[in-house]
Amino acid sequence: MTEQLNDSYDVVVVGGGAAGLNGALMLARARRTVLVVDAGSPRNAPAEGVHGLLARDGMPPGELLERGRAEVRHYGGQVVTGEVEAAVRDDDGFGVTLTDGRTVRARRLLVTTGVVDELPDVAGLRARWGRDVVHCPYCHGWEVRDRAIGVLASGPMSVHQALLFRQWSDDVTYFAHTMPAPTGEDAERLAARGIRVVEGEVASLEVAEDRLVGVRLSDRTLVSREVLAVASRMEARAGFLATLGLRPVEHPGGAGEHIPADATGRTEVPGVWVAGNVTDLVAQVGTVAAAGAGAAAQINADLVAEETREAVAAHRELTSAGSR
Repeated sequence: MTEQLNDSYDVVVVGGGAAGLNGALMLARARRTVLVVDAGSPRNAPAEGVHGLLARDGMPPGELLERGRAEVRHYGGQVVTGEVEAAVRDDDGFGVTLTDGRTVRARRLLVTTGVVDELPDVAGLRARWGRDVVHCPYCHGWEVRDRAIGVLASGPMSVHQALLFRQWSDDVTYFAHTMPAPTGEDAERLAARGIRVVEGEVASLEVAEDRLVGVRLSDRTLVSREVLAVASRMEARAGFLATLGLRPVEHPGGAGEHIPADATGRTEVPGVWVAGNVTDLVAQVGTVAAAGAGAAAQINADLVAEETREAVAAHRELTSAGSR
C-alpha cells in the first residue's frame, strides 16, 4: 500500500541515510513538517557493522537506519520509500516529483542522497565489496588487523591508502595494477614501511569457501591475500538536481564528483542544502550525521527568518490600517 503524502511540507529530505535522518530528526523536533524520501539502497548495506560511531559501534547498518526512521516518526516526521525524479523551483518553494508519479511541495530541500562507488573492473571484486574488499581503514581496519592485506592502486591516493593500512598490519602488498609503479619518495616510503610492490595488472580475485584467498595477475601469478583495499571513485547520486541547475563537479581531492556547498551545506540554489557524502565524499557515518543536523539547523533558521519577515510585514500593515 502506497503511503499517503501531504500536499506540502516545510522540508523534503531526499535520502534516508544517517545525514538525511539526523537532519529530519532535528527538523521534526523543531516542529517542522518533514518528509524523507529514501530509495532504500544505502551505500554501506554490504558491511556487517557501522564502526567509529560512539555508542553504536558495530551496529548493523540496517538496524541503525531503522532506529533512525522510528525516531523521526516519533516526532511527527514522515519517511517513505521512493525516489525523487525531479525538483523545480517557483515563487513558493519547490515542486518535487517522485518516480512513481506522486508530487509534493516543499519550502526547502535537504539533499542527502550520498554517492555511488565506481570500482575497478576486476573479476570478482564487486561481489566481495564491503566484506573482504574494503576501502576505509577507519571503517574496517580493526576488523582486518594482522591479516595479509593487498592495496589495489586506482588513483593518486593509493600510496597513502597503503601507508594507512600498514598501521593495522605488517603484511601489506601494493598492487600497481594499471598504474605506474611508485617512484621517488613514494617508493622510498613504501620500502621503509616494508610494503611490497607488485607490478602487473590484476585480473581477478581468488575466493575459496566464501573468503578471499588471493589476487590473480594477468600473467596467472597468484599472490596470497586475505583482504584487498580499493579506493573507489565516488559519484554523487544527484541527477534530479539538474532540473534546478545543480550538477556534480570534480572534487578538489580527486576522489570523484560532488555537489559543492558552503560550510553549512547551503548550495548556490536558494533553498537547497546538501549534507553527507553527496557533498563530502570521504565523510564517515558520524560526520555525515552531524552534517545533516547542522544543515537542518540552518534550514530552520532560514525558515524562521522568512516567517519573521512575513510577520513584520503583516504587523506593519495592520498597524498602518489601525492608524487611519
